Amino acid sequence: MPHEEPPESEESYDEIAACLKDLAAGDDGARTRIIEICHGRLRELSSRLLGKFARVRRWDNTDDVAQNAALRLYRALAEVVPDSPRGLMGLMATQIQRELLDLARKHSGPMSYAANHDTNVREGSDGDVYVVEETLHEPEQDEELPLDRWESFHAAVEKLPEEHREVFKLAWYLGMTQTAVAEALGISRRTVQKRWEEAREKIRQQIDADSGGE
Repeated sequence: MPHEEPPESEESYDEIAACLKDLAAGDDGARTRIIEICHGRLRELSSRLLGKFARVRRWDNTDDVAQNAALRLYRALAEVVPDSPRGLMGLMATQIQRELLDLARKHSGPMSYAANHDTNVREGSDGDVYVVEETLHEPEQDEELPLDRWESFHAAVEKLPEEHREVFKLAWYLGMTQTAVAEALGISRRTVQKRWEEAREKIRQQIDADSGGE
């Protein structure tokens, strides 16, 4: 599991809690205030999750992802009001995830710029174009994973039982430690570890089922 949790001030936590209360009471302007308060965290999470999508990171930067995710979060808050700042963080991660998947689809299409842009060619002094061998390197996390497998992964997370989904999202998407997850959910660290392992196995089984056991 992750070993670090991004810092979160008690002041911003209280501000978010107050805004969520206002939003639940019908104050639609609270949506804008939430986005403003969470701007830094949105960018932080966008950077973290963008790192898992090498094919997207090549064409889009953190600010692009964060801005589009903020719009998605703003719209989502019109439909659902999280009951806590932690719930908001989970909703925020989901919107970033969806933005990254949409960008991955865009960059994987046969008519996309990425599919028709030569990055391993060089023009020689004689005007001819030569193909250059790609540099060997450690593959990025998603360079070996087809887009449909990424989609299956995130879909499998959403299909998890609620108690497993809560643990997995806080740990995988938000990078929280086992101890922090346990404190946030009011359960023991041992229970967090058990649910984390069970969630991983359920996700693996779902992805295998989606791919026909390949």
